[in-house]
Amino acid sequence: MGTIIDRLDVARGGWRSRHSALHLAVSAAKTCLERAGRSPDEVDLLVNAGLYRDRNLGEPALAALIQDDIGAHPEDPHPDVHGTFSFDIANGTCGVLTGLQIVDGFLRSHAINCALVVASDADPGHGMSDGFPLSPTGGAVLCSWADDPYGLGPVHWVNIPDGGEAFHATIGQTDARNVLRFHESESMDENYASAGAAAVTACLRAASTTLAEVDSIVAAPARPGFRAGLAGKLEIPGERITVADDERMHTAALVAGLDQGDHRLPAGTCTLFVAAGAGVTAGAALYNEPPVSVSYKVN
Repeated sequence: MGTIIDRLDVARGGWRSRHSALHLAVSAAKTCLERAGRSPDEVDLLVNAGLYRDRNLGEPALAALIQDDIGAHPEDPHPDVHGTFSFDIANGTCGVLTGLQIVDGFLRSHAINCALVVASDADPGHGMSDGFPLSPTGGAVLCSWADDPYGLGPVHWVNIPDGGEAFHATIGQTDARNVLRFHESESMDENYASAGAAAVTACLRAASTTLAEVDSIVAAPARPGFRAGLAGKLEIPGERITVADDERMHTAALVAGLDQGDHRLPAGTCTLFVAAGAGVTAGAALYNEPPVSVSYKVN
């Protein structure tokens, strides 16, 4: 029994959406639902793992705005029907994996039947950032439950505290504006790789398996240094690790790495998810795609 990924979609920033994390998340979510043949009202739970958003706003929760814009029970729920529950989480590049773990808990308890994890980041623009280093991208993962031995396994986390030295962002006042600034250390990729490798080791040990039995490895972030460092610590060729095609993606990087054009994982395969981010925090989980996949029409 486990959480099944029904569909993956990625939205890339264009001229109109490059400064709106909300628009990117909504675009990815709408495409994901429409091409999976699902109604927005079928979504019982929406988890937003995006971090850097429009005008650096902290409130209201972006998940609620996304829910409203995609039309998932925008009205107050009726007494005899539950609506869509939505909330934000913040765990950087690890956010989507965290969201999948949360969704798995809800689905496992049979409290819900359908969940959507979204993530997006965008330069707030309007002079409210200084050297924004991330690509405007949105991602969506549609999930359901299967009463068979497939799906998402336990997520294993490793934390190697560094006081935020590897990577952190701050907001400070400049000319009466809240300006977002980023800081990263030269050891960022190495520290991420160390935590990622430790999470992978714990995950494989708990599952009594090895990398030789894993069909593919998908990691985030997509930074070349992290990918090479992780491969070195796992003693595998770097080509075995799949990442997003844009190294500047942030919270949607894992979605982009998983979506290699088919919008779902290959049938009958075992994939190792690895994500590392600020903190330093890293997580790893095994995902087994059922041998027979539902075919969705992709436009």
